[in-house]
Amino acid sequence: MNAPAAAGLAASVRRRQAEGRMPVLAEIKVRSPKEGDLLRGRTPEHLARVYGSLPVAGISVVTEPHDFGGDLDIVRRIRPLVDVPILRKDFPRGPQDMRESREAGVQIVLLTVNMLGDTLGPLHEAAHAEGLETLVEVHEPADLARVAALGLRPDVLGVNNRDIRVGEVDDGDVARTERLVAAFPPGAVVLSESAIAGPEDARRARDAGADAVLVGTAILTAPDTRAMIEALIGVGWPR
Repeated sequence: MNAPAAAGLAASVRRRQAEGRMPVLAEIKVRSPKEGDLLRGRTPEHLARVYGSLPVAGISVVTEPHDFGGDLDIVRRIRPLVDVPILRKDFPRGPQDMRESREAGVQIVLLTVNMLGDTLGPLHEAAHAEGLETLVEVHEPADLARVAALGLRPDVLGVNNRDIRVGEVDDGDVARTERLVAAFPPGAVVLSESAIAGPEDARRARDAGADAVLVGTAILTAPDTRAMIEALIGVGWPR
């Protein structure tokens, strides 16, 4: 089995921390069930250039087509424009999805525990076999217990503050990260995802024990995209 690429998201998060910056994954998402159109006349290429000009830890691309309007082609289009890791957010079905992700230029794939049945372990193995990192995402204590029971060693452990099973239309917030992170294994690279409305939420996630935040809607709906990302990064990381 091949190890994940060295220049992956976990290393990028640690590098931003060493620089004294809050590690931020800025997201490209075409639409959401809760907010509707999120591109608002912009192209993924435009967003990628803005994100890539800032010291983000990585870029998240939602490729799920039905609820979020995504496509793997978005990754192919932006990969030449940025030099940071790209996370693919989707619901993979088999090893072929991992192969296609790698070929498109993805470094890390999302595995959502409560959306995957017996395929969670095999997909985790298939991702590593392709040289990809894994972001294993939990929403409740039972998800974390399942990860431990399977003996998985994710490259990044994520907390989705909202419930993907209802299309992330619930009113979850960063309090879920605050409740769950204490039970995470020591040394895990921890990502707080969704419901990060601004710098104060990023600060709460950091202080609770998260190593990075993934922010989509707040960035995509901000009057000034660049200023929002700068404010999130500006939360900083204690040296």
